[in-house]
Amino acid sequence: MSNPEIPAGTWTIDPSHSEVGFSVRHLMVSKVKGNFETFEGTITIADNPLESSVDAKVDLNSINTRDAGRDGHLRSADFFEVETYPNMTFTSTSVEPKGGDYKVTGDLSIKGTTKPVELTLEFNGTHPDPWGGTRAGFSAETKISRKEFGVDFEIPMDGGGVVVGDEIKVFLEVEAVLQTSEDLVDA
Repeated sequence: MSNPEIPAGTWTIDPSHSEVGFSVRHLMVSKVKGNFETFEGTITIADNPLESSVDAKVDLNSINTRDAGRDGHLRSADFFEVETYPNMTFTSTSVEPKGGDYKVTGDLSIKGTTKPVELTLEFNGTHPDPWGGTRAGFSAETKISRKEFGVDFEIPMDGGGVVVGDEIKVFLEVEAVLQTSEDLVDA
């Protein structure tokens, strides 16, 4: 499978058409899903796509699991400690082909801890938008250990197991807009 072409340049993530989501095992029997509603990022596509890079920032205060009490607890020192660590960041360090997709490796920082993670990235193509611009779509996913990032709140359950699992599945649906030279001058 060959990958569609993506024009070189600086692309800005469009948060209104993108999603930063996650799921985690709860009570060992189900998965709770949520997302972060406020985030930003830049994708720099090089002439050689394998030399491209990504920088993104997620506002941890914007967590939404559809339960205000749980969201408040996740913002607390038990989990994200947003008063001290308001953002999660990702800065890529390499891009490699992986089958018909890509492997994007980078540094993920949560709660003052930075660790390398690998994202499996699918490039979904480009298309002109109704406003004279160009848009690109990407899907990505990874798994992380919340404990490795200092999010280590534990409540053991009777009979074994924990209330909140360690493995977090992260998924991204990203729509990005190619910046023109005018956009870059105004920035």
